[in-house]
Amino acid sequence: MNPYESMSREDLLRALEMFAKNWLAHDGCWLLAAEERDGMDAAIELDALAWKRFAQAEANRIMETFAVPAGGGLEALEKALAHRMYAFINEQHAEWSEDRDELTFVMDRCRVQETRRRKGLPDFPCRPVGEVEFNAFAHAVDPRIEVSCRHCPPDAPEGAYCAWRFRLKG
Repeated sequence: MNPYESMSREDLLRALEMFAKNWLAHDGCWLLAAEERDGMDAAIELDALAWKRFAQAEANRIMETFAVPAGGGLEALEKALAHRMYAFINEQHAEWSEDRDELTFVMDRCRVQETRRRKGLPDFPCRPVGEVEFNAFAHAVDPRIEVSCRHCPPDAPEGAYCAWRFRLKG
């Protein structure tokens, strides 16, 4: 018997939150194991390879599940970003430029960095992995999208996490 078929909406949302936290905990456990065994540089290299694959798969599943049009530009990207697993457990938002030719994704609260800080670990230098991850995700939505990092730990402004800028080529 599938216990989720008879759950209330509230319980399904709690289950989704639990699954999202478990997913992120697994990612963190994997990274820490790689870091402990091979050092941070090797862990980042492997993490980037894994995130490239995962981000593409995640974008494709989101587009299929939520009818996000392939090649739909920044509007499609905004919708897809809102459906990422991160969106359920991190506080984030998107901002449009005045002329709507640029979308900025801002992580307002990051469980990864907050967990590392709580455990006395330094911020994860997520920019190299984020560059791979956000490029793979955005290009799966629309290959015309260019990605640039506004800031990322450990080089983010005090109290900030990562922020990513997206534009259409040309």
